[in-house]
Amino acid sequence: MNGNLVEGKLRNMTSLYLRHGNELLLLYRIGSKVVGDSYVASAGGHFESEELNDARACALRELYEETGIKEQEIDQLSLRYITLRRKDNEIRQNYYFFAELKERREGLKSNEGQLEWFKMDELLDNMPQMPFTAYYVVKHYLERGKDTNALYAGIAAESGVAFIEMNEF
Repeated sequence: MNGNLVEGKLRNMTSLYLRHGNELLLLYRIGSKVVGDSYVASAGGHFESEELNDARACALRELYEETGIKEQEIDQLSLRYITLRRKDNEIRQNYYFFAELKERREGLKSNEGQLEWFKMDELLDNMPQMPFTAYYVVKHYLERGKDTNALYAGIAAESGVAFIEMNEF
């Protein structure tokens, strides 16, 4: 197959990162067909057909299914990044949300892997293994995004992800 041909296959996913103060909750996911063994958002996954036009609904459903955390337990839920990447003859579009967990709890469990809190000011210097676009989203968020309310779009290239602020006009 010619690597330049795009058949129009899409993979739409959401990721939701939970913060509490200066900490970010990451999930060490094992055995995923899409992301392998790596650290990913606190929760996330693929859209159900009824969610195709509602990334927020998908993120909240995944959060509850994977962690048992309900919408009432979080604050400041916001779509902060949308990325596009070509991989395995599909276009992967990922919607990255961030939210504040109202009450930090030890021993949070996920049916998808092991949840672990990371101090944000230390995470940038010691980034764990992450999927390609997630790595660049978290890096950008820690360097710049956490200090804004902006929505960023990112296009993945072999050298990284280029972000631009998406303004409404």
